Amino acid sequence: MDPKAFRATDRGHVVRSVDGYWAFHPSVLPRELALPQEVATLLDEATGAVHRLGGVGRLIPNPHLLIGPHLRLEAVLSSRIEGTNTDVGQLLRYEAGERPTPDAADDAQEVGNYVTAMEHGLRRIDEGFPLSTRLMREMHEVLLHGVRGQYRSPGQLRSSPVWIGGSTLENAVFVPPPTDVMANALTDLEKFLHERTLPLLIQLALAHYQFEVIHPFLDGNGRMGRLLIPLMLVHRKALPQPLLYLSAFFEQHRSDYYDHLLKTSQHGDLTPWIVFFLEGVRQQARDSEERTVRLVELQHQMRSTLLDEGRSNSVVRLAERLFSVPIITAQRASALLEVTPPTAHAAIEVLVERGDLQEITGKERNRIYEAPRIFKAVYGDVVLPNDDEPEQLRIGL
Repeated sequence: MDPKAFRATDRGHVVRSVDGYWAFHPSVLPRELALPQEVATLLDEATGAVHRLGGVGRLIPNPHLLIGPHLRLEAVLSSRIEGTNTDVGQLLRYEAGERPTPDAADDAQEVGNYVTAMEHGLRRIDEGFPLSTRLMREMHEVLLHGVRGQYRSPGQLRSSPVWIGGSTLENAVFVPPPTDVMANALTDLEKFLHERTLPLLIQLALAHYQFEVIHPFLDGNGRMGRLLIPLMLVHRKALPQPLLYLSAFFEQHRSDYYDHLLKTSQHGDLTPWIVFFLEGVRQQARDSEERTVRLVELQHQMRSTLLDEGRSNSVVRLAERLFSVPIITAQRASALLEVTPPTAHAAIEVLVERGDLQEITGKERNRIYEAPRIFKAVYGDVVLPNDDEPEQLRIGL
């Protein structure tokens, strides 16, 4: 790491370790921050967008049915930053029981772990467990279970140096703090997460930056840092459910994302990063609100039509469950509805005849069905990332 690229600032400074490599030593996070007027205005707009999204979320009769689409979309986009090629359809088919090629299965499992890690964090928060380093370690263990990185100490804080960009500690673009400095920085970050001196979204921006700078794990730091954003919004009751994710925005502006993280450490000015983060919150909160409204309207329309047609209870219930899992098998439908396989088959056939489901394998056995209108309402306008970004730009992973 080139120490000349980093100025000693309030954000930290570069120090040569006893082993001879240069590493960034972050300062404690600020508890007070004077915001320029344009940043304060952007903060108001982003906060208002989050509040509107929270209001929509609180009006949903059964919000749990609509969390799955948001979470799986985030899992795919966040994991793609780190090299997976799974799209939402592949993830859902994998969850439904399809067995792809080994490489594709590994990617799908890695994305699936992201979903499971978030669900674990939400469950622990709901149980009253504090947002803490211990919870991060628990989620990290789930995140790396049985996938790439499973031999890189899942659930354990790193005990050796890591670097970002380049091939060695000497030619790295950025070297996070040594383990002793890392431990102190994590202690301060944990305290910071529970304080209320800053507006929540400013606090989130600073916490995400600091987590990526600390880089407490050998692998999976980017995903963990992005997982903490919706988790903290739910923990602080800004949202009733994890409806806001920033990976779509970070993917659309991937180079800017990494540049801001790096330049904040190099120059010490938090404002450009905060502006970038708030723009992402504003954009994604509005997008999530529109996406949620589309789902709620479609759910109401489908339910009303099925009831008007006098369809059976199993058909109506299956249609509602499709909003959580828009790709399904008869076996999974039977388990979800707690009905016999023939009843599940019959419900599926009704929805196929109506055009609400379509079979996508062309097989006679082990058939998989997709709900095209629901799938389009949730995922149809998603911009997938540009995979041509050079590897050395991937700062913050």
